[in-house]
Amino acid sequence: MPPVLRLYEDVLRDDAGAIELPALARMIFVVHGTVMIAERTFGDGEAWQGEGPMTLKVGATGATCWRWELVSDHADDGLLSGNGVRSREKLAAALDTLPAGDLLLRGDSVAFPPGGCAYRHRHQGPGIRCVIEGGLRIDTHGHATWYGPGGAWYETGPDPVFAQAIFERPTRFIRVLILPRALLGKSSIEYLNEEDKAKPKSQSYKIYIDAPIERP
Repeated sequence: MPPVLRLYEDVLRDDAGAIELPALARMIFVVHGTVMIAERTFGDGEAWQGEGPMTLKVGATGATCWRWELVSDHADDGLLSGNGVRSREKLAAALDTLPAGDLLLRGDSVAFPPGGCAYRHRHQGPGIRCVIEGGLRIDTHGHATWYGPGGAWYETGPDPVFAQAIFERPTRFIRVLILPRALLGKSSIEYLNEEDKAKPKSQSYKIYIDAPIERP
C-alpha cells in the first residue's frame, strides 16, 4: 500500500495547553492565531516543518492550523483530542504517484490576481492544496470543480491540470507537495502546451518549506 498524505484542520482554544504529536513528516500552517513549537512562536501565515516528535503550545488568542502529514498507512485517524481542541480531517490521499528515490517536502502558497489562471500543466510529485482566500476552478480528467476558502483537493502530479481563479478578488491557496529531492530549490511545474510556455504567468509563489524528508 502506498504512503498517505493527509490534511487536518485543528481549531485550538487558548486553554488547549500543550499538545504532543508523534514522529511524522509534517507541515503545520497557522491560519489564525499563534502557536509555539520548539520554543519559537508562529503566527498568521507562518509554517513549521519537522519529522520528529513535537509539542505544540497554543497562544493566548487560540489558533486555527492546517496540518499536513505523510504517513506509511492510514491505520490511525490522526485527529487531535483534549480540552479546547476540535480536529477534523479535510482530505487524505494514497500517493500512488510518489516519486522514486529520495524525497522532498515542499510547502508553499500560490497566489493569483483576479481572473488569473495556471495554464495546462503538471507537477513532478503529488500534493494536497487548500484555498485560504478567493476561489478557483480546477479542470482535470474532463471535470471542472470549484473550490472556495477552506476547500481542499488532491493532485496526482502527472495528471494535467488547468486552474482558473475567480474574477471578483485575489485568490491564494496553500499546498504541500512530495517531490524528488533533486528539485530542492527548483520549480516542479511543467507546462504542457507549447504555446503557453512563453506566455507571462499570472501566479506568484511563496515558499515556506523546502526540506528533504525520509521515505515513509
